[in-house]
Amino acid sequence: MQNSIADIEKEALENIEKAESSEALELVSTRYLGRKGELTGFLRNISSLPEADRPDAGKNANLLKVKLESLIQQAVSGLEAQDENSISGIDVTLPGRTAARGSLHPITQVLNEISGIFMRLGFDIAEGPEVETDYYNFEALNIPKYHPARDMQDTFYVSENIVLRTHTSPSQPRAMEKTDPPVRIISAGKVFRCDSDLTHTPMFHQIEGLMVDKNISFGDLKGILTTFVHQFFDKETSLRFRPSFFPFTEPSAEVDIRCVMCKGAGCRVCSKTGWLEVLGSGMVHPAVFENVGYDTDLYTGFAFGVGIERMAMLKYGIDDIRKYYENDLRFLGQF
Repeated sequence: MQNSIADIEKEALENIEKAESSEALELVSTRYLGRKGELTGFLRNISSLPEADRPDAGKNANLLKVKLESLIQQAVSGLEAQDENSISGIDVTLPGRTAARGSLHPITQVLNEISGIFMRLGFDIAEGPEVETDYYNFEALNIPKYHPARDMQDTFYVSENIVLRTHTSPSQPRAMEKTDPPVRIISAGKVFRCDSDLTHTPMFHQIEGLMVDKNISFGDLKGILTTFVHQFFDKETSLRFRPSFFPFTEPSAEVDIRCVMCKGAGCRVCSKTGWLEVLGSGMVHPAVFENVGYDTDLYTGFAFGVGIERMAMLKYGIDDIRKYYENDLRFLGQF
């Protein structure tokens, strides 16, 4: 049995010396000093020894137990001291690891850029509610009930007379009711229509512009929009004004630009025409002025509307509008 004590001691000391972590030392302690450990088992079975050998065997086993406990504790303290020295060895003067920086959503970037262009041209910012009354969304803009133009709007109705606004145009009568001419405003925000495919989503963004004063002409409209397109794309981008219809402007025009993808040669994006529609515009209809109390003999004005998603798609070469709203960081991280 004395040889067994010696064997246990030799093996335990070797394992303590090899241990390189507190977890490894804990395993050594459990193996030899635990309830089912080798040294504990030796003491539990000491009654099987001859009676004359029991006192020395018990004494030596208890001494070894105290020795192993002390050595294990010293080893744990040594490892902890090494960890503290390692931590204290950090150079605190080194710059910290900064968190990765995000970026603005491409829609926000384009909206800010467009707003900045028009603000530099003298326009102020106006706001309007996203949940709008039927009057401001339609009737004040010369779209009475049952007018066929309402079918083009694909409207979400909250109730009979409350809608989710289908365009940012309601900001025009709201602003004119509060302000006497001259008026120069832009209004940007979310709009809603029941439509969803590669180029349409039920929620999208528009920016609306309105200028009212004495002697405002279609030439002023062309000058402002030409300046905008040249600043947003480049001065080489050609424009054309194509006759169209909007109930709240007369005359009305769609504004097309030379395709930014193929430079007018014809491609899939422009349907081989060499031109891309980018916004709608026109001179404010006299009926809209009458609804807000403006003198139609004294004042004239123009209005225009731009789809933010479409402008961003042309600027960045994006082929699917749904990518804006899928929250895929591989896509958003490019901007």
